Amino acid sequence: MIEAAMIWNEPNNKSHWDPEVDPEWRMFADTVIRAGTAIHAANPAVTRVLGGMSPIDPHWVNHMRSLGALDAVDVVAVHGFPLDWNLWSIHDWPAKIAEIEAVVPDKPVWVTEVGVGSFGAEEVQVFGVQKTAELLVGRVPNIYWYSLFDLPQAWGATTRHREAEGSSYYRHFYMGLIREDGSTKPALENYAKVAGEMGLMQWFHYEDPRLDDAVRWMKRLGTKKLRTGLSWADSFRPNALDWFDRQMEALQDFEVTVTFCFTPEHLGIQPHHTSAAREPQQFADFCASMIERYAPASAASPTLALA
Repeated sequence: MIEAAMIWNEPNNKSHWDPEVDPEWRMFADTVIRAGTAIHAANPAVTRVLGGMSPIDPHWVNHMRSLGALDAVDVVAVHGFPLDWNLWSIHDWPAKIAEIEAVVPDKPVWVTEVGVGSFGAEEVQVFGVQKTAELLVGRVPNIYWYSLFDLPQAWGATTRHREAEGSSYYRHFYMGLIREDGSTKPALENYAKVAGEMGLMQWFHYEDPRLDDAVRWMKRLGTKKLRTGLSWADSFRPNALDWFDRQMEALQDFEVTVTFCFTPEHLGIQPHHTSAAREPQQFADFCASMIERYAPASAASPTLALA
């Protein structure tokens, strides 16, 4: 079931990794090395993915290589939102992929988040699905469209700098193919045409009430691959393992890339989910325990190992 494990999410973006705590990403590189080693020891068949970078930056990748982090992963991942946040054209996708391939010719490049919101006009999202598929299907091994569902307005987007974003902050709430009220957007029909070749990226919050609906929609659409997350911070909530078990059991019919991220406040250098951990081995141990639980190396087939 678990095809791959991603180590963190957008680590070169201050929304997900605090640059004041770790300005040179040395702690992050150490975290990647420890986690990659632990995941491989738990199950060497699980592909290890360097947390999808945003922005797409070959210089940052070279820095990660200089710190030894690339030796602990099998795949380098990128995220891109050229019609919403990035200052480049959607037509530049092949060039952006080539920039990273040039500095990591020894590893495949995956697009683990790509999306176009409907904030300005839903017709723009229709175009975005069509053009993204045209440019990326067949160009990279794995693509994950962000996302299936709009983010509910009451939940708030996970970002450190909403005040600086201005109106672009609100785009976070319009990235889905299905509205908060459950109605579908026009772009869903276009996604359905490529669902077998373009996976979905969907975060599920702790005890997310949308989980079962997501599974029904993905099966109806013909989606084969899903990227989601298991939060280290959430693992300290009451009944966390019960929720993780329910989530992973519900997703067992898909090829899942699971993202491990979010520092528990009490374990961070700063009390925030973006902070480097005081003891990065604890994060590595969490990653290993999740792989042992949901993708055990001893399993004859990729099924759950629920306690």
